[in-house]
Amino acid sequence: MHKHPAKFASIILAGERPEGSKLSHAFNVSASVMVPVAGKPALAHVIDAVKASGGVDCGIICGPTRAVVENDPDLQSVLRDSNHDWLEQAPGPAASAILALDQSDHYPKLLTAGDHALLCSEIITDFCNQASSRTNPDSAAERMAAGYREHYGYDFLIGLVPYELVKSAWPFSKRTVLKFSDGEYCGSNLFAVMNSQGRNALAFWQQAEADRKQPWKIARRFGVMALIRYLFRRLSLDAALQSLSGLAGCRVGFIQLDYARAAVDVDSVEDQQLAERILSSDA
Repeated sequence: MHKHPAKFASIILAGERPEGSKLSHAFNVSASVMVPVAGKPALAHVIDAVKASGGVDCGIICGPTRAVVENDPDLQSVLRDSNHDWLEQAPGPAASAILALDQSDHYPKLLTAGDHALLCSEIITDFCNQASSRTNPDSAAERMAAGYREHYGYDFLIGLVPYELVKSAWPFSKRTVLKFSDGEYCGSNLFAVMNSQGRNALAFWQQAEADRKQPWKIARRFGVMALIRYLFRRLSLDAALQSLSGLAGCRVGFIQLDYARAAVDVDSVEDQQLAERILSSDA
């Protein structure tokens, strides 16, 4: 008997630095997720996209701090209308993600960022459908037919956008590009935690965050040879994910998202202006 995929529960990270960010200061708002984009805060766009997606239930918004929320009536209004529970942020994005993840034992979970103003239900639905298709098939025959080892059984999935799509859409937009021997990708700030084992990937992320001011420690975690292969474009995406899986203690895979806008979150003034232009063209 065919089983319908379990619905994802959403986690939206909406943290803010204690001193605020350049972006929040530029727009004179309490937190970066409150930066206006096409007439409403970035966070409201993300919430609307989650609500409109049929495969995702409203879950938790983690961040910003209680002090920020208590002093911002507009943010209070966004949270009140979100159909999400609010949780005060932890120190750092990874710690916040783990804190939110541990509030319930329901899986799978969709993890995204509150500044992803260009997120839409179509992107979320595609991502979640692809993620659900990577879960273990019900029978041995199905596993064999699908090529179990290569395509199934992931604990944690990362959404990636081909850089060529982004460059073609907005040639002058500055994006962080991951360069592998078999392709170039941009992140999408979309992650799927498929089961409790996937939490290990977030724990590894938290450790890497702690080392961000000491690059040699990060290099030591991944191994010097892997870094050299990456720098010289000799490391494939699959090999990188296999290495990450071993380090994190869970099976990490990726989902290709063929939407240029999925690679754009609003974490700079330039990105806000780009998001405004894109949403204006949608209208």
